[in-house]
Amino acid sequence: MNLLPYDSETLVSALSKEEVISHLNRVTREVNYLDPRTQANEDILFNGLVGKKTFRISKVVNRADTFLPLILGKIESTPRGSILFINYRLFPGALFFIAFWSIILLAFTAVYSFLIPNYGYAILCFIIGLVNYIVAMYFFNRQVKASRKVFHQLINFQMKD
Repeated sequence: MNLLPYDSETLVSALSKEEVISHLNRVTREVNYLDPRTQANEDILFNGLVGKKTFRISKVVNRADTFLPLILGKIESTPRGSILFINYRLFPGALFFIAFWSIILLAFTAVYSFLIPNYGYAILCFIIGLVNYIVAMYFFNRQVKASRKVFHQLINFQMKD
């Protein structure tokens, strides 16, 4: 389990760069939550944008998930396929949420430790902050594993004529 909301990997695919981009384009849509018609397609696995060399996607989910990772990728051609450099990170809003509450709870820990000596409250604030961070990292790593599984299945998928 990672201690930071970040993970990365490098994949080597037998598919060419163009085939990988084609697969990604086929199963990725640009997010438009105001138009319910765009959300009806069952073949869509990812929300996001796919460019000529890079992509910025996230797994499609049926309900909101704060700890869903943003998948940032770069694709490079090789003579026998392609190499994908993948980074998984939290969306900025979720990262702000974790950082905000961690800082607030650490500040309360400091206040109760040094300014208003009440060590029971200091320990309580520290424990709540620690539990908040551990739970967030657990759910982030769990979502990274699920997103990675879907992405690996897509990259290893071979087109049949």
